[in-house]
Amino acid sequence: MVNTLFLPELREMLANQDVRELEEFCHALHPARTAEFMEGLDAAESWSVVRHADSSTREQIFLYLEHEKQIEIIETQDREEVAALLANLPADDRVDLLHEVQTQIVEEILPLLPADERRDILRLRAYPEETAGALMTTDIAMVGEGLNVREALSELSKQAEHLETIYYIYVVDEQQHLRGVVSARQLLSKVGKPETKLAEIMDTDIVAVSALDNREDATDLVARYDLLAIPVVDQERRLVGIITHDDVIDAVLEEAQDDALRSAAITPLDEGYLRTKIFVLAWKRGVWLTVLFATGIFTASALGQYELKLKQWAWLVAFLPLVMSSGGNAGNQSATLIITALSAGDIALKDWQQIFWRELRVGLVLGSILACIGFLVSMAITWNDADAAKLRYWPLVVPLTLVLVVTCGAVAGSLLPLFFKRLGLDPALMSNPFVAALSDILAILIYMTVSITLLSAG
Repeated sequence: MVNTLFLPELREMLANQDVRELEEFCHALHPARTAEFMEGLDAAESWSVVRHADSSTREQIFLYLEHEKQIEIIETQDREEVAALLANLPADDRVDLLHEVQTQIVEEILPLLPADERRDILRLRAYPEETAGALMTTDIAMVGEGLNVREALSELSKQAEHLETIYYIYVVDEQQHLRGVVSARQLLSKVGKPETKLAEIMDTDIVAVSALDNREDATDLVARYDLLAIPVVDQERRLVGIITHDDVIDAVLEEAQDDALRSAAITPLDEGYLRTKIFVLAWKRGVWLTVLFATGIFTASALGQYELKLKQWAWLVAFLPLVMSSGGNAGNQSATLIITALSAGDIALKDWQQIFWRELRVGLVLGSILACIGFLVSMAITWNDADAAKLRYWPLVVPLTLVLVVTCGAVAGSLLPLFFKRLGLDPALMSNPFVAALSDILAILIYMTVSITLLSAG
């Protein structure tokens, strides 16, 4: 819900160009609250307010604005003012923003930036989007390995204003090779012994990632070792950046959103929902809808093969949705469990046999439970059906089918993600559509096979 508490006053301040009141508004509250009270303003109005803050506060408020509004401000406002803002943003944040800004506008802004900032942006933009290098910031607390505690603290006092985090201080040699790490707490604990060399207190057993590693490797390491930041090195182990915990959280949330879309058979969006063009949105959804439609044709074809039998035993049709949904739901449950376990690193492809036997047993248990319920439901629905009453084994059709369908769905749902992973495809994107299609076809084949076998015998 948009916070409208200060909107009338803000618009009146803007209309009257009340500089003093606008400056007070920008500085009176925490930047997050200031951004919250501007949610009802458009991008131009928000920028007209924010520009009255000092450069440090302006940067902080800007980072709390809605992402779409940030992009619009960069694309529509004065290029020199935008360049001055971007120059003060954390390196990783500004690169992420510029990835979504129109290329022509980025080319207009870059020459207006200081040379060091421009080179930094170009270097970070060169890393592929899914790598650790694209996620890192180059604002690093870094000192030479030959320094002592007093010299290191003096050096850090010069760097502090431009650093995103100062909890970990990285120790490097003259060629910037990563040699060790020391925490701010360790450093401050040695203030009483200022001549202590960093080499004596630094930790040389460093958890680091390569700039070209997949960013999921970095987020996994941060989670596993409970780090606040992780250093990023190049192929020669030179320190090139760090990935902070807030960026890890953002990456995990983004990955979760992508997985949620994939599970619904939607290719992840490159931009926000409202910024994605209609035809692009239709394409990302339409590809998999077409695949599912094509598999639906096979389902309809399988059902058509049993048209005469369904006319002969018309009461069987009533249970088709029950049987098909049970198999599909069981399959999707298994697929989701396996995809989640793969992402968390709990299982690997080599565990497929163990997974098969576990899901086989789970499927039999779940199928048996549903079979008991299905027996009661089938008895209630067909109790007064004269055609069904003439058949000896009709009460067993639905229960036996449910056991087989749920078991097959569970096994298929567990193995398909592993199969697609083995082929180098995305299990989250590929599995659920195929699980649904395969479960439907198997449900029809099993249901009709069981029905024909039992009913023909009685």
